[in-house]
Amino acid sequence: MNSYPSIHYMGPSNTDQRRIYAVSELTSDIKDILEKTYPFIWIYGEISNFNIPASGHFYFTVKDEHAQINAVMFRNQNRNLKFKPVDGISIIGLGRISVYEPRGTYQIIFEYLEPKGTGAIQLAFEQLKKRLADEGLFDEKHKKPLPFLPGKISIITSPTGAVVHDILNIIDRRFSNIYLEIVPVKVQGYGAEDEIISAIEMINDRCDSDVAILARGGGSLEDFHAFNSEDVARAVFSSKIPIISAVGHETDFSITDFVADFRAPTPSAAAEIAVPLKKDLNRKCEELSEVLTTRFLRYFGHLQTVLKGMSNRLVHPNRKIVDLRLRTDDMLGRLNRSFKNSFLKHHERLWWRIERLFSNNPSIQIKLLKDKLDIKNSNINVYIKILLSKKQSRLRELEAKLHTLSPEAILARGYSITRTIPDAAVIRDPQDVSIGQDLEVMVAGGAFICSVKRK
Repeated sequence: MNSYPSIHYMGPSNTDQRRIYAVSELTSDIKDILEKTYPFIWIYGEISNFNIPASGHFYFTVKDEHAQINAVMFRNQNRNLKFKPVDGISIIGLGRISVYEPRGTYQIIFEYLEPKGTGAIQLAFEQLKKRLADEGLFDEKHKKPLPFLPGKISIITSPTGAVVHDILNIIDRRFSNIYLEIVPVKVQGYGAEDEIISAIEMINDRCDSDVAILARGGGSLEDFHAFNSEDVARAVFSSKIPIISAVGHETDFSITDFVADFRAPTPSAAAEIAVPLKKDLNRKCEELSEVLTTRFLRYFGHLQTVLKGMSNRLVHPNRKIVDLRLRTDDMLGRLNRSFKNSFLKHHERLWWRIERLFSNNPSIQIKLLKDKLDIKNSNINVYIKILLSKKQSRLRELEAKLHTLSPEAILARGYSITRTIPDAAVIRDPQDVSIGQDLEVMVAGGAFICSVKRK
């Protein structure tokens, strides 16, 4: 037999002892409790249902094996992220709880996100690497050359540990006269990025170092977080002082390796790259000194040979004077011939210009033009007379033809014109008249009336 808890129903007399909540009131109280209890919290989970609408806000779900929470990250915050969230990656984020009262649901509003776990950190690394490469920060044209023999080297690394001691020992062993400056910074953990950026800015403000080594020892991908930071990468890129990046072991790669002016596989290798071996330089100087001495002696011998040859070619002053006289006479002869030729040429040119000037005399030109005009006037008069005679003959021919074809001439040859009375219509056919009809007959001497008798 099942047992049920006893339920006590209050009657009307007990209604003042009950606390009855409206839905909105209860939701408001829950909102107040949650938002005051969890103003800002760190939360860890996996991203799913990631979505970016047109507003640019991030909407997604943060979940673990047993539960999930709706989440949002507004555009003003998400545009500062150093990676792009995708479904399936684990994150750690800082946010605050918010209750949406109309639906009675709650969500977390993130202010900050960072990848968590090797896979997520590697994804963020690849995303940042691609973005900076697309901007051209890795291009060889931006790489500054390393100095051959730096006078001062700034070493940006942790002041403790084996890395700084290895670098100091190797540089001292290779070239002990170089001035070394240790710029102490954190190489991992909170504040490491800011300290590295400040160190780079400081040596650039002073601008008294010839090269800088940015170094740290080996570690995991999470340990290299500061060297995979976008802000640190941009500080390295903006440095006017050449920077050698030496992060981790030979198989480790960081963003600073790609953006630095030179990448060393290890911190020890960075020391060897930055400083030449002193004994090698001494040996090279000795070799160059020997080469210079040999070349100097060879050149000196060549000069002696040249001087001897020049002394053999020297001639007696009297012979030199005779040669100069001969050359002077030759030059005077050529000058005389040149003068005569020039005089004749100018003389011929002068006469040619005089002839042209005479031929172009205005009086002569006017007379020639007047003669041409008289000839043309005479030709025009003759042409007009001939044309006028032809036109008069043609006119007489036309007058004769016109007279022959006129009605008076036809009547004079014995012809007559018969017309009806009174409308004066010309009779062309006998059928056009009637017997007894009066007609007018026109002849050369005048006209008369006749009557039709028969037809």
